[in-house]
Amino acid sequence: MKTLVICSGGLDSVSLAHVAAGTRELTRLVSFDYGQRHLKELDFAAAAARRLGVPHHVIDMRTIGAALTGSALTDDIDVPDGHYAEETMRITVVPNRNAIMLAVAYGIAAANGDEAVATAVHGGDHFIYPDCRPAFTEAFDRMQRAALDGYADVSLWTPFVHRTKADIVTEGAHHGTPFAATWSCYKGGAQHCGRCGTCVERREAFHLARVEDPTEYEDPDFWRQAIADHGGA
Repeated sequence: MKTLVICSGGLDSVSLAHVAAGTRELTRLVSFDYGQRHLKELDFAAAAARRLGVPHHVIDMRTIGAALTGSALTDDIDVPDGHYAEETMRITVVPNRNAIMLAVAYGIAAANGDEAVATAVHGGDHFIYPDCRPAFTEAFDRMQRAALDGYADVSLWTPFVHRTKADIVTEGAHHGTPFAATWSCYKGGAQHCGRCGTCVERREAFHLARVEDPTEYEDPDFWRQAIADHGGA
């Protein structure tokens, strides 16, 4: 099945791109510049497209992102440290971000004859991000089928939506994902900070998957305390 992958350059979406390349016909990667402070992730998405030999489309959504105020990912607000599943992480929500990106991706897919749009939303996102939950993805797929009825037949592929980030690491490793060539950190420094929610989640995922983590963190041990404070593994 001809499949477009929405790729941020992070561990989840780059792994998904490699899974798609190994199990489907990967046609293109689509990334979005919405004014995120960790913009360097797009360089990792571009590298993934080159590695996999497919086109890379970068959609300029900066004017839209500027209107979606109040998130630590776009505004001058400190990104909190700690576990992803903490109330403090709600400050990283960019309202309706996935819905907007998916709508654009569906249009690109329909215009290019692709049969599926893939996104790497996963079970660990459900607590914080409403537009990563199964209820949203299932409803969005139905809506887009109606929107394109009679013009194109494009489905939504979300293979990780009921799975954990550790599962993604396992699957990504199986398909040869070069994890060092992915970027997760929300703070966008020279290295992964090791303290923000997505760094903690990333480090924990490698630990649970029993896969070596090649990532260089500024604070490589903070995750253990964050997990303990949250009552995790």
